[in-house]
Amino acid sequence: MATEQIKIPKATAKRLPLYYRFLQNLYQTGKLRVSSAELSEAVKVDSATIRRDFSYFGALGKKGYGYNVQYLLNFFRKTLDQDELTKVALIGVGNLGTALLRYNFTKNNNTKICYAFDTNEGKVGTKISDVTVYSLDQLEEIIEKEDIQVVILTVPAHAAQTVTDRLVKTNVKGILNFTPARLNVPPTINVHHIDLAVELQSFVYFIKNYSNEESEAVEENEESKV
Repeated sequence: MATEQIKIPKATAKRLPLYYRFLQNLYQTGKLRVSSAELSEAVKVDSATIRRDFSYFGALGKKGYGYNVQYLLNFFRKTLDQDELTKVALIGVGNLGTALLRYNFTKNNNTKICYAFDTNEGKVGTKISDVTVYSLDQLEEIIEKEDIQVVILTVPAHAAQTVTDRLVKTNVKGILNFTPARLNVPPTINVHHIDLAVELQSFVYFIKNYSNEESEAVEENEESKV
């Protein structure tokens, strides 16, 4: 992603695809310009945060005029490398892996799961949403041949580190880890952990202990530490 060349907070980088999706919707309806207040209402991010996020990239809008929708859309398309397909491999075709293959980021036109791997011989050679499932024995060969740099990990937790150790020896740059395991990787590989059980527990805790305004304040405080 082009934003890696610009020193922006990680929290801002995470919001860029959200802005881009909404701008796509605006452009399709024929809207020419949008204010930070309108963006705020749509994406549920306060307008001050949006203006700060945009400020990292220079003058994207004009005071009293707002933002040109087409200009912003083109800018974020380039920033997020939307014109270049990122091929992704998925390892572990269980229930979650199968669900991800069927979804396959249909609303994101530059990211696609192109290869899937599993140890189950009954699944090897089958297709899920036009994605062929390969044997895990072919992992390194295909990863290297197809220059796959992003991998989604949905294997059982006990197998996560073993598979990761194999990926470390390839040209993989990023792992989206859906397992509970915390992976050990060299600094050259980025890992993003998504533990659905932890996310749900955290969400329930916030519902029971914070109002919506308090939750947003906590998130804003955490963001300022990034």
